[in-house]
Amino acid sequence: MRSSDVVELEDGPMFEFGQKVRLKKTIRNDGTFPLKDVGDILATKGEIGYIAHIGTFLQQFYIYGVYVADRGITIGCKSREIELLDEESRLASEEGL
Repeated sequence: MRSSDVVELEDGPMFEFGQKVRLKKTIRNDGTFPLKDVGDILATKGEIGYIAHIGTFLQQFYIYGVYVADRGITIGCKSREIELLDEESRLASEEGL
């Protein structure tokens, strides 16, 4: 299935505020991050962050604002770019707690 066929907004967000996540890929500036050039690396695969914001893009995708404390920045990520890090957060999310 192509990503253009997916409408994540039909369901609730996969992540919740405050959850600890790990980047599954290196995130580069796509032109939306101020004071950085397009293509600059914002965060690298494996870095740890916390869900700080949840927004939407093109009325289709959730965008998760991930605060990466080591860099002191918040970057926007799609759900496929991050993964829940700790088991407690994963269980609480699955149980709706």
